[in-house]
Amino acid sequence: MAKPGRKGAEEARNQLPDLLTAAEKGRSTVITRHGRPVAALVPMSDFTGGNRQQSLVPLEGSGVGLWGKDSAGTLRDLRDEWSR
Repeated sequence: MAKPGRKGAEEARNQLPDLLTAAEKGRSTVITRHGRPVAALVPMSDFTGGNRQQSLVPLEGSGVGLWGKDSAGTLRDLRDEWSR
């Protein structure tokens, strides 16, 4: 994997169309501000963001036991807590 290119913020702003084309071709670019890296423009195939929405299907039925053995009692206790 090639080392990503580096661009200053102003230069990256002015060259954004070219940087997007480079990302489509698999090349990453680190964007700097005052010489410090602050962001990266990476191809989507390389993106591993933690913010991607996960499917809820694997969680189906996982609420069993969430409220304890006495769910009505747990809810009553929670309501009482709000009344304090």
